[in-house]
Amino acid sequence: MDNIDEGLSPWGGIIDGAELLTKVEKFLGRFVAYPSEHARVAHTLWIAHCYFMDSWESTPRIAFLSPEPGSGKSRALEVTEPLVPRPVHAVNTTPAYLFRKVSDEAGLPTILYDEIDTVFGPKAKDNEDIRGMLNAGHRRGAVAGRCVVKGKTVVTEELPAYCAVAMAGLDDLPDTIGTRSIKIRMRRRAPGERVEPWRHRVNAPQADPIAKDLARWAETSEPQWPDLPDGIDDRDADVWEAPLAVADLAGGEWPERARVAAVALVADSQDGRQTLGIQLLKDLRTVFGDEPAMHTRTILEKLHDIDDAPWFDLKGKPLDERGLAFRLRKYEIKPGDVRIGEVVRKGYRAEDLYDTWSRYVPDLVADKEDRDRDSSKRFPSEGVGNTSQSMPPGGSATSATSATNGQPPNGPCPLCDRPLARPSQSCSMRQYHGDAAS
Repeated sequence: MDNIDEGLSPWGGIIDGAELLTKVEKFLGRFVAYPSEHARVAHTLWIAHCYFMDSWESTPRIAFLSPEPGSGKSRALEVTEPLVPRPVHAVNTTPAYLFRKVSDEAGLPTILYDEIDTVFGPKAKDNEDIRGMLNAGHRRGAVAGRCVVKGKTVVTEELPAYCAVAMAGLDDLPDTIGTRSIKIRMRRRAPGERVEPWRHRVNAPQADPIAKDLARWAETSEPQWPDLPDGIDDRDADVWEAPLAVADLAGGEWPERARVAAVALVADSQDGRQTLGIQLLKDLRTVFGDEPAMHTRTILEKLHDIDDAPWFDLKGKPLDERGLAFRLRKYEIKPGDVRIGEVVRKGYRAEDLYDTWSRYVPDLVADKEDRDRDSSKRFPSEGVGNTSQSMPPGGSATSATSATNGQPPNGPCPLCDRPLARPSQSCSMRQYHGDAAS
């Protein structure tokens, strides 16, 4: 075995990375009913990446999650076990056991942690050490610090935490580990969906040749850092760098399939990642529309009227003025006196929300800017003497006319430095300039 020529499979022949990944995918598809092809591709690439652990700066977790039992989560881990290096199937294990496994001189384990909801779920207790290891261990070189009593002396020690981890559990994961994971949303099989039954004594040996080819492929190949698709950055980039590098190394159709799967699964993950705070910002953007300012009472009435939104029933009560102020306070947004017509009440100005919108819901802001640009192209003189479209916050028809009367300066807007295509064009964000525009 030691004298096998470079690139040769232990079972004879040159190792073709693309063909090898296809074998992995077909083996998985025999036993696991995936929610999509993207999920199957991601699982295949994750398994292969486990053989290149010395090449990565960050290893993604893969999480098989579902709202109900009997959805194939545990089966996915069972089928993964014979395909990965040094698998450790963990359920309700102790922190000391996992730390010793990760420190094993024989090599890094691949931890397959079932019932992960007992570690991260609402009923989880006394699992801080395991949570810490799973949270930190995605980064190469990560360690977990511990205090150890030796005799009468307390000493510190650092235990390695870096290793590949696959998880299965109910519901969802907290963001601390969820944003480091490829999430596969499993579901119960429909009546027409058929997979082969998994029998470890029968089927696990069938995976041995594939696993040995993966190990040899890793010994004779070196992945390169991949080019990431648009929209995959920050933590999503950490998650997908390794799988995409494996796909590029394999070649064939895998680079394209991997990128399509990455974009699709990242989009699904972001849809499910929305917090109540982000939903509030999105709904406020919808409620404000083109209004420069609104009273709190009006905002709440419109929020309560949004279908499928939780604002009319938050723990049995509708969102009120205090609750709105409390939820916006963490974004450093505070209510103030707002004059609309002759009425002065507590409320909010769009200009105070705009910076937060641009940071947390940038797509909605970009859509608004695009509509403004399209409108400017269709109506070049929009806003010139038109009080209904260009009234500044807290102003009147007179102040609005003075703000838009005449020609805006050629070049950038003097208030926000946004470029103006021509002298007659109004700034697309003029309604957020506030009193400074008048």
